[in-house]
Amino acid sequence: MIGPALLAAAQIVLWHSYHAGEQAGLEAAVTAWNTAHPDDTVEPQAIPVEGFSYKLEAAIPRGHGPDLFIFAHEMIGEWARGGLIAPLDEATDRTPYLDGTIAPLRVGGRLHGLPLAFKSVALFYRPDLVAGPPATTDDLRAACRTLIDPARGRYCLAYEAGSFYHHAAWLHGEGGAILQPDGTPRLATPEGVRALASVRRLVDEGFIPDETTGAVVSELFNEGRAAFAINGPWFLGDLKPGTPFAVAPLPRNSATGRRAAPLLTIEAGMLSPRSEHREAALRFLSWLAGPEGALIRARIGHQSVAARAPWSDPQIARDPILGAFRAQLDATVPMSNSPTMRVVWEPAQQALRRVLRGAADPEVALREADRRIAIALRAAPPEAGAAPYLLALGVLLTLAAIHALRLVRARTRPAIGPRDRAWAYLAPALVAMVALVFIPFAVGAGMSVFHHDGTGWRFVGLSNFAEILSSRDQPIGDPLSFYFTLAVTALWTVANVALHLLLGLTLALLLRNPLLRLRGVYRVLLIVPWAVPNYITALIWKGMFHRQFGAINGLLALLHLEPVAWFSHFWTAFAANLATNVWLGFPFMMVVTLGALSQIPKELEEAARLDGASRFQLLRKVILPLLRPALLPSVILGAVWTFNMFNVVFLVSGGEPDGATDILVSQAYRWAFTRGHRYGYAAAFAVLIFLVLAAQSALARRLSPPPEDE
Repeated sequence: MIGPALLAAAQIVLWHSYHAGEQAGLEAAVTAWNTAHPDDTVEPQAIPVEGFSYKLEAAIPRGHGPDLFIFAHEMIGEWARGGLIAPLDEATDRTPYLDGTIAPLRVGGRLHGLPLAFKSVALFYRPDLVAGPPATTDDLRAACRTLIDPARGRYCLAYEAGSFYHHAAWLHGEGGAILQPDGTPRLATPEGVRALASVRRLVDEGFIPDETTGAVVSELFNEGRAAFAINGPWFLGDLKPGTPFAVAPLPRNSATGRRAAPLLTIEAGMLSPRSEHREAALRFLSWLAGPEGALIRARIGHQSVAARAPWSDPQIARDPILGAFRAQLDATVPMSNSPTMRVVWEPAQQALRRVLRGAADPEVALREADRRIAIALRAAPPEAGAAPYLLALGVLLTLAAIHALRLVRARTRPAIGPRDRAWAYLAPALVAMVALVFIPFAVGAGMSVFHHDGTGWRFVGLSNFAEILSSRDQPIGDPLSFYFTLAVTALWTVANVALHLLLGLTLALLLRNPLLRLRGVYRVLLIVPWAVPNYITALIWKGMFHRQFGAINGLLALLHLEPVAWFSHFWTAFAANLATNVWLGFPFMMVVTLGALSQIPKELEEAARLDGASRFQLLRKVILPLLRPALLPSVILGAVWTFNMFNVVFLVSGGEPDGATDILVSQAYRWAFTRGHRYGYAAAFAVLIFLVLAAQSALARRLSPPPEDE
């Protein structure tokens, strides 16, 4: 029998995305709370950061998900508008927090979270290579002149120069801002131009690599090939044991006298409006953010906590790393929690990368970024009347029902025949197709006639299709245009399928040769690219195409050829994507061809040889015609796969340069998730992709030879 005390106990579910030391610190705090409060226990659940927001958006409106969750504050504005988090006005505040850590959690004057920790980038340096951190940017340049040796792969400063998140520190050091006082983004300012120009000079002088990823930063700093690195507390997990390092605030801009001020992120605890244990959850959150919970997280998780009290603790006060990030806090700019920020990152990073690779002047690049931001922020289509569309849908459904009824009557027979048994066997697969394919497609197609504004859906009719097909805000030759992306997708599909077929056929013919030794070994080795998950292969090939440290350019250097900036130009970036996908795709065609070749009677080939046919004539007149029935379905299937090969394009080139190598499916993804969550617009893209593929399949079917029994 369950007692009243157990019935009243609350089980508080807490979602977080912490790992390693931070997760250990949080779990230690939860254990301390559960020990002291057995009636209000907390269950922490780790959620991958990549899918955190999407899981929340799917779970909370349906009454599921956590009571509390921990996430970066920049999503608060969007989540507050969408009703995913509850205001915490009653929790303000009996805990003194560090300056600048509470304000970013307010939306419309109301508090929507309690600050747990703060994060920003700072300057890591190696004391074995430099005497100390530079105080100004002039000091940094002076130190770099004595440290660099690009010929030996030695640089001065390593950071993700192509990331606008990291670049924002230099922008603020120039006195600039991402959002203007009225909340609108504007990048093409004198301060923005100067900041981009200064970073370009760092590249020209050889102080930083041309292309830098997080892995490259870690490698350069760990190996002593970079004396300085700009990174956040997460970088500590990438440092090899024994690597000498120290942390200091970023230097002051020598020209303006301002400190380089990175963006500040507050990790906040937020309350679900659907929580069934609101009071208990709020008590735990207040404790976790307060002095006692913060001290546990700081000591065990090594977190830069937002509560002020733990910083007086002797252990925390003596920690030089935490002290450096605490000092950097005084020169940070809180990231805006406005949903507008969601559309800034992609155009801003494209402008930054264009300048770094020398493809555009800073002012020109920033003006183009502002234009793209304006497109993403354009006004929503006007609401449309639903009556004409409902009438048209009713007519279509009626016609479909009549057609289905005629088919049923035409095929109705008194006895159960073989065809009926076949349909019975197919029924489970048909049910699965309806549940997993047709219904989701119908839902997606329905979304294409709506507009999502963050708070709900609004019917707009065919306006999304009209905007896409009219290319209203950009010329047809712009990478954002549907027609430009369609042309790139068609070129991508034709080139890949042609090379898949050519390589697969050639290798299959070679492996068919009975005189070839170790044919079984070769077959296994050539199937390996197909067996490896494509996203792993894509990341490997991306690394191979790196400008400074990639294997491809290393091979060119051995041949005394100039290295290629593969992702700086359309054709080289397209070639990198193409090479990766050809490596992934040719084994499929090879296996299909080998199977089809095994079915060709040897007598036909022997007869052709006796008639004097050459090898080329044998291939052209005998082998290829017999292979065609088997290869044609494989070519059609390969074309569909390639047309929608998202992973390779997204992971290898990332659409670079400037989105020019995006294909339709990756473009639809960007409209859905990086340009203001325009789900209806992205759904319209998906419907158009389906129509293009349907037309392609119909054309291929028309061009294919009829079956022999016809």
